[in-house]
Amino acid sequence: MGDVNQKNHLRIQLSATRRGARLARLLTERQLDEWGVPFETAAQVVAELASNAVLHGYVRGRDFRLGLRLRDDGTLRIEVTDARGDRVPCVKDPEDGEAETGRGLLIVAAYAHRWGVDEAPAHAKTVWAELAPGRGKT
Repeated sequence: MGDVNQKNHLRIQLSATRRGARLARLLTERQLDEWGVPFETAAQVVAELASNAVLHGYVRGRDFRLGLRLRDDGTLRIEVTDARGDRVPCVKDPEDGEAETGRGLLIVAAYAHRWGVDEAPAHAKTVWAELAPGRGKT
């Protein structure tokens, strides 16, 4: 498990398991507390993205990566990279009672100032969200 922790930046690789997803949330809470940033909303966004990485981005033998960066303007960028670049997430219509997945992204979309998906090396993808100061509880 490699981790790079510079001032206002954290990057860590975690096992693509439910335990790894829980650890991502706990590490986010701890890191943001250390930075003096409220963490309730950010921890919820990380929980959703990490859970999605484990459930929908899992490839045997591959981990997922969590990245946090606190910018000078107070914006927090959350990045979760998983091994399934071929499975791009999308927000499901909340009125669609048949949808079994995609509801967690509604939470991400509600809390984030903006969010998206980028292609990552080795056929992976990075789902990111930016939480602006003063929007929600950060």
